[in-house]
Amino acid sequence: MVLRKVGLAVGLPVVLVVVWWFASAGSTDFYFPPLSKIVGVFPDTWFGPRMVDDVLPSLLRLAVGYLAALVAGVGLGVLIGANSGLRAVVEPLLEFLRAVPPPVLVPILMLVAGIGDTMKILVIISGCLWPILLNTVEGVRAVDEVLADTCRSYRIRGGLRVWHLMVRSASPRIVAGARQALSIGIILMVISEMFAASSGLGYTVIQFKDGFRIPQMWTGVILLGLLGVLLAMLFRLAERHVLGWYHGIRAAQKER
Repeated sequence: MVLRKVGLAVGLPVVLVVVWWFASAGSTDFYFPPLSKIVGVFPDTWFGPRMVDDVLPSLLRLAVGYLAALVAGVGLGVLIGANSGLRAVVEPLLEFLRAVPPPVLVPILMLVAGIGDTMKILVIISGCLWPILLNTVEGVRAVDEVLADTCRSYRIRGGLRVWHLMVRSASPRIVAGARQALSIGIILMVISEMFAASSGLGYTVIQFKDGFRIPQMWTGVILLGLLGVLLAMLFRLAERHVLGWYHGIRAAQKER
């Protein structure tokens, strides 16, 4: 069963790479070089100073922005979701802010925070916050009334109530929002580095494009895809740990 899942997960990417390799083998198009040429320049392009100067700073900005959005989104989501009066007041504002595309905020954030790492982190936060926040609000609103009554009966209040009732009940929705936010964060990481930057993956890809170093530009695109796959796998491992109880309940329900 495990081998079958691994085969299904790996099979399609392998087929697509093989097709790309042979389909582009005889390419003379300057902008679409053969995959063999792209793969040939990949190690020299990234396995060196650029790994420290560009890749690691990008991942660090992503991590800081994503974690800040996760903490703020869960905290504000629990507060808004648990208070119907507050929710009625801020919901129109949340819908308005959610509709504003984060890339549009880049020029504004550049004026406010400059062109350094702070601006790039704020751009990532501005996009990652909303799926986490809104999913947390909906998760808290959907808390089982029986569980809420049980907490009241046993006089479970304060932090214990918030953590064991609200956060745990809403955790499947929170994780779903966090998964969406991770994809958004990777996109915004690249976009933020394309504006007045001096390092990062987005900056380097633009430099390759402006210098007509097309194979190197394609290696940047491939590297971003590989990083996305790696981060998605790490997120799935964390999800299994955090939601182990939830998946266990669902598995038991299926067996009945």
